Order: sequence, then structure tokens, then C-alpha cells
Amino acid sequence: MRQKQLRVILTFPAAVDAMAMESYGAAHQVPGRLIPLPSAVSAGCGLCWSAPPEAREAVEAAAQEAGLRTGGIYELML
Repeated sequence: MRQKQLRVILTFPAAVDAMAMESYGAAHQVPGRLIPLPSAVSAGCGLCWSAPPEAREAVEAAAQEAGLRTGGIYELML
């Protein structure tokens, strides 16, 4: 069984925002990846960006630079 790790989760109000984050993240080497929304979090769309906790500031800055709408940011054991 895989060990759970602390992750930063960035949620989005719509799937289009999540997909835009995936494109922006790939183009700008933003740490993390797009994953299905964990059941512990309630958000507008079923996708979220998951990254290591030390990348929190970089992920928030990237979403802001890309002009994306975001829902919230959480720290969860996944």
C-alpha cells in the first residue's frame, strides 16, 4: 500500500480552469499535477491541482499569473 503524503490541493470552480492550469503547469514547469478531487474537499469541479507542500507559493503564483479562477487551497494527506 502506498504511503500517504501531505499534499497541497488547489481547487477550481470549473473544469476549464483546471485544464488551463494543466497546460500552464506543463509549459512553465509548475510542480504538481492534475488529479481527481479528493472526497474530503467540496469544490465546483471534479479536478484539482496536487503538489508537494513546499510548492504551495509557486502553485498559487502560477495560478495567479495565468489569470485562473481558483476555489480554494488545502493541505491534505493523500
